[in-house]
Amino acid sequence: MDGLPFFEYVSLFRDDLIFATQKHLLVSLYTLLIATVVGIALGLLVYRRASLSTLSIGALAIGFTIPSIALFGLLVPLLGTGLAVGFPVLTMYGLLPILRNTIVGLNSVDKATLDAARGIGMGRLRMLWQIELPLAWPVILTGVRVGAQLIVGIVVIGAYVGVPGLGELLFDALQNLGAVNKLNQALAGTILVTLIALLLDAAFVLVRRYTTPRGIRV
Repeated sequence: MDGLPFFEYVSLFRDDLIFATQKHLLVSLYTLLIATVVGIALGLLVYRRASLSTLSIGALAIGFTIPSIALFGLLVPLLGTGLAVGFPVLTMYGLLPILRNTIVGLNSVDKATLDAARGIGMGRLRMLWQIELPLAWPVILTGVRVGAQLIVGIVVIGAYVGVPGLGELLFDALQNLGAVNKLNQALAGTILVTLIALLLDAAFVLVRRYTTPRGIRV
């Protein structure tokens, strides 16, 4: 069926599109914050032990191979719908790149630098805070950046089980494709998800620039 021209549709339904975009962005940011805190903390706990590092990354990698829509479906009977199931699943998918990059970044710090720090009497915690974390930060931030892109995309799929965001518009449009303005709705939702991903990626470029120690910027 014919509907409005696309830009007229966007103008008419602007408030609904903005509200859905805000929900999508907030769910993505909250989930990313949880995944970042958990991923970095877990990385700090295991990076010195190769066996624990391999085990933790392997466990997350196994979960990562499960299609997100299947994992949502499996956990709904246990956790319910909406954010109750959304946050755990989204966090799990965002965790892998953050944890892996935290471990890789910390282990890639030059050993001679660490030996020199020990030689001047630095303790383990001071070395971690003043040397290892600053030098590993660009690698860690890259993992957070990848996790953000994964989360933004999977929030869309989460609409299948009631996770709020632009996925609600997209699922509704797909289920009623052919009805008036549903193609416009699908197109608007897709564009807005893409814009969120691009804006977050641009934000991480700025964060990296202004939080990376000057001597190791590239």
